[in-house]
Amino acid sequence: MKKSIYLFAAIMFAGGIILTSCESTSQQKVENAEENVSEAKQDLHEAEMDYSAAIHDFRRETDERITTNEKYISDLKLQTENEKKELREERRKKIAELETRNNDMKKRMNEYNDNGKDGWESFKREFNRDMDELGNALNNLTVNNKK
Repeated sequence: MKKSIYLFAAIMFAGGIILTSCESTSQQKVENAEENVSEAKQDLHEAEMDYSAAIHDFRRETDERITTNEKYISDLKLQTENEKKELREERRKKIAELETRNNDMKKRMNEYNDNGKDGWESFKREFNRDMDELGNALNNLTVNNKK
């Protein structure tokens, strides 16, 4: 009987150790999962901040480009006043078209609504292409003037 009591006590002790070790492993897994979630939230927050900063920087750069275009258009208008009458009207029309395009670009940028990162990348790519085309058109107008 003494042996069975010792055997029973040994089995209970071993079972207690096994249950305790399982509990600490489960608790450790929960703690690790909570830490991973916390890190993921921090990473997401940082990504959102980077995304917002990128949009802000692009808006600022675009405003600078549009302001530069406005000054350039103003200079072109002044230069046009010194041209022959028949050339002056044609150039005024071209300048007015370019001024309208520049104003449309400004409006488009101001009206942009956040459509997520994919939408932003698409908008930015198209917008840059259109701004480059406008810049080229402005430069081509002065090249034609010098001939």
